Amino acid sequence: MLKIAVLVSGGGTNLQAIIDAVKNHKLTDVSIEVVVSNKEDAYALVRAADNGIASVCIRPKDYESKEAYGRYLATFLADHEIDLVVLAGFLVVLPENFVDAFAGKIINIHPSLIPSFCGDGFYGLKVHEAALARGVKITGATVHYVDKGCDTGPIILQKAVSVEEGDSPEILQKRVMEQAEWVILPRAIQMIADKSKLTG
Repeated sequence: MLKIAVLVSGGGTNLQAIIDAVKNHKLTDVSIEVVVSNKEDAYALVRAADNGIASVCIRPKDYESKEAYGRYLATFLADHEIDLVVLAGFLVVLPENFVDAFAGKIINIHPSLIPSFCGDGFYGLKVHEAALARGVKITGATVHYVDKGCDTGPIILQKAVSVEEGDSPEILQKRVMEQAEWVILPRAIQMIADKSKLTG
């Protein structure tokens, strides 16, 4: 059983996609052990509670340094015996000591086809605004492993989505979520779960 923690800052639509995939048996041998948010009013925490999943708010600003926050978060997740950390719209730059503690065990979903529209400052609607400003005809989403860079870790899965005439950033964001993010994030988790069964 692959034990995962989902880290999220906002509404938790990608979290919901994972919850639904587990319920519908599209995700097997995977257990969502805990949901962690950096915001106490994140709707993702409500989604977790509604589905009987443990959840907690851990705010970086409550710690005297990034390192102290990273240390606490790593210890907290280790205590829950977490095998994989899933960043699902988590708008916190993870401290290096946390990335070291879970090296090769953190994945992120990004709303573009990396290496386009990624890196520092590219998150949420800003990604889609940039894609529309550039005039691209194809965008999409990427699931990748997290390293110490910003959106620089090895790519696991990508899915393309068409940009349509008259798209607003909000409309494009919704299409990318529905057609790409909610599809490839559970799929990537399943791939990792299958691999851990073979090696573990």
